Amino acid sequence: MIPGVEHLGLFVLAGWLLNLTPGPDVLFIVTNALQRGVRAGLVAALGITAGCFVHIVAAALGVSAVLAASATAFTVLKWVGALYLLYVGLQLLWSKASAKSESDSTFIAASPMDTRARSLKSIFFKGFWTNVLNPKVALFFLAFVPQFIAPDAPHKALTFVLLGVMFNVNALPVNFGYAVLGGWAARRLGLVQRGMHWFERVAGVMFVGFGIKLALTDNPA
Repeated sequence: MIPGVEHLGLFVLAGWLLNLTPGPDVLFIVTNALQRGVRAGLVAALGITAGCFVHIVAAALGVSAVLAASATAFTVLKWVGALYLLYVGLQLLWSKASAKSESDSTFIAASPMDTRARSLKSIFFKGFWTNVLNPKVALFFLAFVPQFIAPDAPHKALTFVLLGVMFNVNALPVNFGYAVLGGWAARRLGLVQRGMHWFERVAGVMFVGFGIKLALTDNPA
């Protein structure tokens, strides 16, 4: 039990339900798992989780409160995030058709180790920046986590960080599950493999849509 926390069980349950809801993060994980196998999906999930830690620390330090209160700060980060989502979407739209999805075994056999490492590193940081540059994630933590902190908690900032860490840790099984599911589908379903070119286009359109939606988001203040 974390000191100063109310309704911990409800917090965990709500976190799982929220992480099960498809969004840019889930789409990024599944896309990479379908394209390059389970390992790529797991790395994408880790990158997104690392980005969440940035928002947790920022919220605990009051940076998210500044984003909520300052129209200029919110707008700047909003447009940077929107442009990055558009960039990811356009990359998918312009990518060459995949001959077939790569399982972990074929991915390892076909690629030199240094090339694999660079590819996985690129996936990790794309997931990281997709999350960090989205001010809606920062505002989510600012709005969601304090609801479970007791008014008389002695160290509210520390309690906030601990709850944020718990939220991230609880999200990993869900995100890893999406990665495994995507990798399994890529290996087992010939239809997915033959349709990967079109899946990349659909994913690209969805990322562009997420970018436009973020660009049109009003400052909650």
